[in-house]
Amino acid sequence: MINLSIPQEHQILRTTIREFLTKEIQPIINEYDREQKFVPPLKKMGELGILGISIPEKYGGSGLDYLALAIACEELERIDSALRVVMSVHSGLNNLTLYQWATEEQKQKFLVPQAQGKKLATFGLTEPGNGSDVAALQTYATRAGDEYILNGTKTWISLATTADHFLIIARLDREKRGTENLAAFIVDRNESGVTSHAITGKLGIKTIDTGEIVLDDVYVSQDNRIGNEGEGFKIAMSALDNGRFTVAAGAVGLIKACIESSVSYATSRNAFQREIGKFQLIQEHIAHMQANYDVSQLLVYKAAWMKNIGKRNTRETSMAKWIATNNALDAANRAIQIHGANGYSSDYSVERYWRNARGALIYEGTNEIQKLIQAGYVLGYRKDPPLRCDLPPA
Repeated sequence: MINLSIPQEHQILRTTIREFLTKEIQPIINEYDREQKFVPPLKKMGELGILGISIPEKYGGSGLDYLALAIACEELERIDSALRVVMSVHSGLNNLTLYQWATEEQKQKFLVPQAQGKKLATFGLTEPGNGSDVAALQTYATRAGDEYILNGTKTWISLATTADHFLIIARLDREKRGTENLAAFIVDRNESGVTSHAITGKLGIKTIDTGEIVLDDVYVSQDNRIGNEGEGFKIAMSALDNGRFTVAAGAVGLIKACIESSVSYATSRNAFQREIGKFQLIQEHIAHMQANYDVSQLLVYKAAWMKNIGKRNTRETSMAKWIATNNALDAANRAIQIHGANGYSSDYSVERYWRNARGALIYEGTNEIQKLIQAGYVLGYRKDPPLRCDLPPA
């Protein structure tokens, strides 16, 4: 049975994160967004144990569960999406993937410093010529004795110019299309042939670096291959399960931010000699936002529960990502409407919420892909075999 009560340690976690972000980040975030400054307080996040929150203590993490990860992502995106993006790529797509698939030696070498916040990590799947179509992936790895030579370009990679480690998905046979001959590799930024540059002009999430990673004859030891040859697609999909979970949880936090901003504005703004919150059409917006918040949070917490008991959760996580991100964009739309002309100004946070919310319908699998996933399960076209490792973090 699902227990809907929130344990005390999780409530303390929420309070700790919220107090820090409210004091240190919230006062500067709008200015940093306008100036497109990189804002995530990585050192403090590491000190608080957030970067390894759902990784066992023996691997440098905090040893908390997936509900704790969800709560952390909620609180981070309540302030700004960039803070949650760090969790998505570092913790969701990289750390948890290593925890599920890496050898003990690889966990000690890569996972431990990442979970401790001493090294920052990201994930490289998307390329200039393919996004959702993983079968069209072009980056390739050529075997050379005990090493692989990697060539290719990854794009729209969060922390591309900041991360120390990249989890790269590459093709083993350059000429063979499909998902059967993919492999996963950890690539260190300092390896010869690795370059990166920033992508500018983004609509939203401007307070984090996004860019391209170029691999030009990069030699990687076979000891840095995660899993076996041919398991790259499975590894990538398990990574996306965890990444999508953090995106969905973050969207819940963004909805909460929209509600809080709208309630504050509606109870302080007067029109026709009364608070605008007393008008029924304003109340309709507030009611919709609250309903969508509750639904989205329940979907995320259900996925967290399934993760905690080690149960396959691809469908549930996909559903949470689809519904929560759609609801976050809807909440931001409604928040702007409540704020009227002020909602169109960068002096208020709600226009930033909208710009940030819009991206989540695209990354970690577009919401069109999530719909296809859901339909596939209902029609019986899609069935999930057990993952090689899908254990709870405790």
